[in-house]
Amino acid sequence: MIDYRSDTVTKPTTAMLEAMFNAKVGDDVFVEDPTINELEHFAAEMFGMDASLFCPSGTMTNQIAIKCHTQPGDEVICDKLSHIYQYEGGGIAFNSGCSVNLINSERGILTAEQVLASINADDVHKAATSLVSLENTFNRGGGGCYDFNEIIKIKEVCNQHNLKLHLDGARLFNAIIAKKETSKQYGETFDSISICLSKGLGTPVGSLILGNKAFIKKARRIRKVFGGGMRQAGYLAAAGLYALQNNIERLAIDHQNAQILVAALCKKKFIDTILPAETNIIIFSVKNEMTPTLFIEKMKENNILMYPISPTQVRLVVHLDITDVMINDTIKVIENM
Repeated sequence: MIDYRSDTVTKPTTAMLEAMFNAKVGDDVFVEDPTINELEHFAAEMFGMDASLFCPSGTMTNQIAIKCHTQPGDEVICDKLSHIYQYEGGGIAFNSGCSVNLINSERGILTAEQVLASINADDVHKAATSLVSLENTFNRGGGGCYDFNEIIKIKEVCNQHNLKLHLDGARLFNAIIAKKETSKQYGETFDSISICLSKGLGTPVGSLILGNKAFIKKARRIRKVFGGGMRQAGYLAAAGLYALQNNIERLAIDHQNAQILVAALCKKKFIDTILPAETNIIIFSVKNEMTPTLFIEKMKENNILMYPISPTQVRLVVHLDITDVMINDTIKVIENM
């Protein structure tokens, strides 16, 4: 199967498996797993931040950050299609007891003006706004990236109103490569950052949350409460360390392959619109007699998997397991439709 459903479907490479097999491990709840400690230190150094914490998933790192930054009854500002709201099981309410102020932005990219307009007044009738969460790249926006200058403006708004700024950076390295940025730019700007290792970077499991020492100390306690305290998880951390050291720059290949597929889709009359594909995610809508279900069925008949995300839209995600041969085979199927 050629699997475009998500970049979470990647399998570890032989070199990554070797790194996992040879990992030195200990009990991480006692902070004694040397490979996890090395991964956390390496990631913190990359971003110029004090510390980081290894967790099973990006949902957990996001939810830990929200709980660290808020009190029950507070309000979180985010886009209406953001992952923390749409795809984390109501965790903002369940875990942190917070409400949300949802912004309807262009492709999930918030502006400083929108954030400012969403901050509640200091009024006992209103929830206390305490946190702004951005997502970069933005999944439902077709992998769209922020202009970093806008992030700086949003940070200034947060500083002026005593708000914390969190980044759901599940695919942050895709944005960094696409926009020619640095991880330290993000570390200097955000109060907390979540990065996934199990998407485009190709590890089987794991995410990291980054912040200052006091934040990570609090996050470690919350991780334990959430059931995320792992023991000899250095075998998983070794995959993450390998990914950060070897698999970031190659994300540009995924971006290039996405553009090749976009060019093929643009030629078909049943394609209505395609969101700008800045990174490795392609979201397109179909028209006429074509439906997402029909399109996906025709793809599956040719051993190609994709994912419907709305009654009119299909999503496909390019990743390191997609080879040039697979790209060419996919184009042939599209051309014959």
